[in-house]
Amino acid sequence: MGARMPRPLLLLPPMDPARTIVLTGGGTAGHVIPNLALLPLLAAAGWRAEYVGSAAGIEKKLVAEAGLPFHGIASGKLRRYFDWKNFTDPFRIVLGIWQAWRILGRVRPRLVFSKGGFVAVPVVLAARLRGIPVIIHESDLTPGLANRMAIPFARTVCVSFRETLRHLPKDKAVQTGAPIRAELFQGSREKGEAFLGLASQNAGAPSAGAERRPLLLIIGGSLGSRNLNAAVRAALPGLLARYRIAHLCGKGGTDPALEGRPGYRQLEYVSAEMPDVLAAADLVLSRAGSNAIFEFLALRKPNLLVPLPLSASRGDQILNARAFQAEGFSRVLAEEDIGPGRLEQELALLEAQAETYREAMRASPLRDGARHVMDVIARWA
Repeated sequence: MGARMPRPLLLLPPMDPARTIVLTGGGTAGHVIPNLALLPLLAAAGWRAEYVGSAAGIEKKLVAEAGLPFHGIASGKLRRYFDWKNFTDPFRIVLGIWQAWRILGRVRPRLVFSKGGFVAVPVVLAARLRGIPVIIHESDLTPGLANRMAIPFARTVCVSFRETLRHLPKDKAVQTGAPIRAELFQGSREKGEAFLGLASQNAGAPSAGAERRPLLLIIGGSLGSRNLNAAVRAALPGLLARYRIAHLCGKGGTDPALEGRPGYRQLEYVSAEMPDVLAAADLVLSRAGSNAIFEFLALRKPNLLVPLPLSASRGDQILNARAFQAEGFSRVLAEEDIGPGRLEQELALLEAQAETYREAMRASPLRDGARHVMDVIARWA
């Protein structure tokens, strides 16, 4: 999804200096954007927010764009495979704990909120040493290694999926859903179609006559997906007979040979225009990252998910997708089954049952995860 966040206008220090919260998490945009989604609600509740992240991570740029004070620390990663960094990263983790301990001593927050990633582990441990309460949010159905290390030191663990509660201590876990960026609810279909250049291409498809063709949004994740891109392009003739297509290909993922093809717009990524692009989408074909699929849920976008296979991940996207399929929010197609005929068939079924999926999503109590998370934070106000 788009990573750029608007600069909040309300994050002024409150009169009570004790109402300070430290946010942490990094390594990927998925560990940062949900934190930033809380900023307007934190400001409205009188919290002053600061951020602790990796000095060299993606979070530094994203937090700067959001206008928050940022404190960089050293961070390391625990790998399950051989790498020479396995010999040096433990020292970086210890250094990160010491740096986080000093930062928390200066900032003196009432609360630390962690979104995960390995940079968050030193911050959580330093908070424990200083007696500062910690709330953790876990996006995926099963906790990742960094959060599994941090959970024993947390007071509360917020989770996106109901199934995750089975993996956590009962006295700590609460299902909140995922924090969703408020600006996503403010998108305009007309602006999205105009930005994509697809507004005037509703008519003329051989199978659709003069009817409006649905707009299919294809998202391969923040870095794109080579396999998903290839599958879409192999099926493009059949897909364009039925849909207008907006294809977010990831950095370096566009195909110059397809530029200017009627009904098809390819982009590496979209940032500020993402709310409008999502508003314009009738159907979504996507990987199954937790943040993305909860955004589809919040916006009630019927979606076909193609999760990362086990050969390329720890299997978290497969579990996320299956959970959404069980709730009636999504269709799921395994990557190994994504040949042109099967892809067209699954999208046709999604389109035919679109209203059923919208109704299931409309009935979900977890579409506003940010407010549920704020209810947990409010206990420490």
